[in-house]
Amino acid sequence: MNVTSRITTLKELVFVGLGLNDEQGISLSGLEEAKTADHVFIELYTSLLPDFSMKRLEALVGKKVRVLQRFDLEEENGKLVLDSAEKGKTVFFVPGDPFIATTHVTLRMEAAKRGVKTRIVHGASIISAIIGLSGLHNYKFGKTVTVPFPENFSETPYKVIAQNKQLGLHTLCLLDIKVDENRFLTIKEALTMLMEIEQKKKLNIATSDTFAVGVARAGSNTPTLKADYLNELVTYDFGAPPQSLIFTGQLHFMEADALIAFAGAPPKLRSTVK
Repeated sequence: MNVTSRITTLKELVFVGLGLNDEQGISLSGLEEAKTADHVFIELYTSLLPDFSMKRLEALVGKKVRVLQRFDLEEENGKLVLDSAEKGKTVFFVPGDPFIATTHVTLRMEAAKRGVKTRIVHGASIISAIIGLSGLHNYKFGKTVTVPFPENFSETPYKVIAQNKQLGLHTLCLLDIKVDENRFLTIKEALTMLMEIEQKKKLNIATSDTFAVGVARAGSNTPTLKADYLNELVTYDFGAPPQSLIFTGQLHFMEADALIAFAGAPPKLRSTVK
């Protein structure tokens, strides 16, 4: 191999998903990529990994892992990562699945402009984990939406739920987080905002007798799953974050049975299935 081809081979950026709970969520493929990398970076601001340990991660990969802040990736356009990828194989750890729910597409595009090859080692996604945990059918979900913190109040989540319901589809509502500030929107806060919008819009989308599913810490060893009507769900203790919501559309009888069996849904739910 000549010098030119060797340099070309070294220019590589591998995005590796961390999964949902701790460093044990990395796939064997992802772990091998990190072990053979010249440089390893991680960001931990886009999602919460409840039981994550940097010390254990570095012990697994056998090398130092550099933590990147939001500034490094958004204000500096990922310069540290890209410069490293131009010099040698670079691994970038991302919570969950690298390009699901949050995105680093800009970084990948910039790598392409620099002639840096990119690859993806996928990890568990919060979206598939929540759907699987709930027992609802994946193909019956419509558009996903994020419920923001009160200071960024928006009626968009309410509108998306309404649009999906009109089509008989479920809506996954991801709840806003700011890991660097240790702030995590709760199911109670999200429901309170949606029910306030209901008072104005009156589209029968988030009333006290609307049925929904609350999920906390999906992907961990201690997830919480509870399905009920909003007047009950708003007072339920889901414990530690991260938390999410599902507003159901038209339920299949198997979905209703799953929610009764696994999420403690009221047995009368079965009678609402057409």
